[in-house]
Amino acid sequence: MSDPALQPSTTVTAPYGEEEIRRRLNACPKLASLESSNSALRSLLNAEESQTSQIAEVIRRDPSLSARLLRMVNSVYFGLSARVNNIEEAVFFLGLRRIRELAMATPVIEDMERMQSASVPTRLWKDIWSHSIATAILSREILTVAPIATDDDTDYLVGLLHNVGKIVMAYAFPDELMAVANTPVRTPEDVCVLERELIGWDHAQIGAYFLERHQIAEEIVFAVRYHHDPTHAPCHHFFAAGVQVADYLARHAGVGRIIEQIEPVAADSWKELEGWKILYGENGALPGASLPLTLKRLPSLLKGLT
Repeated sequence: MSDPALQPSTTVTAPYGEEEIRRRLNACPKLASLESSNSALRSLLNAEESQTSQIAEVIRRDPSLSARLLRMVNSVYFGLSARVNNIEEAVFFLGLRRIRELAMATPVIEDMERMQSASVPTRLWKDIWSHSIATAILSREILTVAPIATDDDTDYLVGLLHNVGKIVMAYAFPDELMAVANTPVRTPEDVCVLERELIGWDHAQIGAYFLERHQIAEEIVFAVRYHHDPTHAPCHHFFAAGVQVADYLARHAGVGRIIEQIEPVAADSWKELEGWKILYGENGALPGASLPLTLKRLPSLLKGLT
């Protein structure tokens, strides 16, 4: 049943011409978080000799990052018997990997919140971010055991930014975004078809265009552009494939139910995806013993991030 709160505020007329689409996208705010990050924190996290106290001191300078850190460590995910209110203790419990992910996600989320339209409900906005972070966590796990080598955070960023087109739509095409959110469809790929009918471009093309204007690395741009169609990626198709599989796994875990009214993702349906076949072959099994546990813990972990 359609949710009245998600109805578009005005009549949607579409599709738009290429010139009008680009004009609206070019008017979106520039996002500093996509072009730079906390260099002091990044250096500490990458240095083997870094002390927990040093990392905690840098985090304390960022109130938003500190708050998310404490929310995460006190979530049910970590099952601690006593509440942690000390940044240094939180860093110890979380570990460098989670701190790196948190440090990447926090400024991007804050920066993009400036693009939120008043016509987009807060719960839809939070659902977009929950799904993006869940996909980032899963894409990192999936790509860690894929036949590619990454020595940076690309495996996390491709998942975090895969739905950036949705966020740009909230700014440039808010009524169309709400129309999509209120229309039942069968699969994530059907969402793209609907978006092209309403706008002319889908969220994958919109997101890739937006990131390319920010001069983001090619492998991230292509992963965003082809995450629903990884076989057509001209290169870096492993990243696009990883995001497609991660997206389905996140939906199977129940993360992202408000963004679009997609039918529930059945267990093992991801084995039919082109992304799965690219990564693991026709009859391959999902590697990584930690993935089922990650899926189970996703909802409580996300409480600390969004």
